[in-house]
Amino acid sequence: MRKQPNAEMCFVCGRSNPAGLKMSFHDNEIDTVVSEVVIPEHCQGYPEIAHGGILTAILDEVVGRSIMAGDHHRFMMTVNMQVQFRLPVLVGTKVKAEGKLLRLKSRIAKAQGKIYLPDGRVACEAELTMADMPAEIATHSRLEALNWAVDED
Repeated sequence: MRKQPNAEMCFVCGRSNPAGLKMSFHDNEIDTVVSEVVIPEHCQGYPEIAHGGILTAILDEVVGRSIMAGDHHRFMMTVNMQVQFRLPVLVGTKVKAEGKLLRLKSRIAKAQGKIYLPDGRVACEAELTMADMPAEIATHSRLEALNWAVDED
């Protein structure tokens, strides 16, 4: 598995975001991305339960990165996301997130993702529709500020 780049301040993968998850991602160079993370206590909603918004953010990131499995500089934005929550995730639990590209046609992609509990059960899953990042957002200065690079382990 090949390690993907991280950004500077992204909530999910940002290496310098003090409140972020600091996740790292690995891909199979074709269509699948995986990551593991322990959900920190400050990400709870209901006491001791990971907030659904945190799980959704993880799914958005891992699924969005499935498009990058073949090209780490292919940036797309989520335009539609459907999430199904199946089981609660306790904070302090190490979960595995997996994203898989289903279809890529021109500027539009469909992909899905799942978050697995340590026993292999699916805690939540999502299907996303994504579109190419608009040129006015992906400017040179913004991409430079992203500080997109593969970090050493």
